[in-house]
Amino acid sequence: MRRLAFLPLLLALATPAVAKPPVVVELFTAQGCSSCGKVDAGMDKLADDPGLIVLTWSVDYWDYLGWKDTFAKPEFTDRQRAYDKRFGLRDVYTPQVIVDGRLQASGATAGQVEALIREARRTPPDPPDMAFVGADRIAVGSGPRPRGGGEVWLVRYDPRAQQVDVKDGDNRGQTVAERNVVREVERLGRWEGRPVALKFSPASEEGLTTLIIVQGADGGRIIGALLEGDQKAAKP
Repeated sequence: MRRLAFLPLLLALATPAVAKPPVVVELFTAQGCSSCGKVDAGMDKLADDPGLIVLTWSVDYWDYLGWKDTFAKPEFTDRQRAYDKRFGLRDVYTPQVIVDGRLQASGATAGQVEALIREARRTPPDPPDMAFVGADRIAVGSGPRPRGGGEVWLVRYDPRAQQVDVKDGDNRGQTVAERNVVREVERLGRWEGRPVALKFSPASEEGLTTLIIVQGADGGRIIGALLEGDQKAAKP
C-alpha cells in the first residue's frame, strides 16, 4: 500500500524539468599524490560557485607509497575506473577532473578544467524532475533514457574544509587541504526514463550533505543532480 502513496508525486514528475541542473565537477585525488595539493586547493575555490557541485573522491591506489589515505575507499576507485573505461583510457591517474561524467582532463591544468566547465554549461539541459520524499526516498521523473539505461546514485560528502597532516610517503611532512570530501556512495537502482521512487539509507555520520545523481550506466554522462535542501522535500 505504501507504494500507492508515491503515485501522485510520480505522476507530477512525469514531465521533464526545464531548469538547468548544476554542473557536477568530480576530482579524483589522493593524500599521497605529490602533484595533487595545488589542485585540491583549486577545487576549494570552485566549490564556492553556486552553479557547481564539486566532489572530492579520495582513491586508494597510491597507498602503497607509504601513506594510507584517510578518506579513500575501494568503491571510490571503482567509480573512477568505470569513467576511464568509458573514456578509453588505459589506466586511472591523479589528479583527474571529470565534468558531468562527459569530459575529463588532468586537474593539474586549471585552464583545461575551466574550459570543460564552460563547455558543460553550454550543453542544453534535459534532466528529469527530482524530489526528496520524506527523509529516506528520492523520486525521479521521466526523461530521455540514455543508451544502456541509467542509474541513480546517492553521494554523501563533508562540505567542511579538511586539513590532513601526512606523516609518510611522497607528501611526508605536508598538510593536505581538501573540501567536499566524499564519505559515502550508494547505487540506489536503475532508471529507464520512467518515474521511479527509490529508498536510501540514513547517513553514517552527522554533518554530511546528501546528493542524488542520475547518470548513464557504468560511468555514463550525468543527466541530473539534486542536493538535499535545494528542493523542498515532498511529503510521502
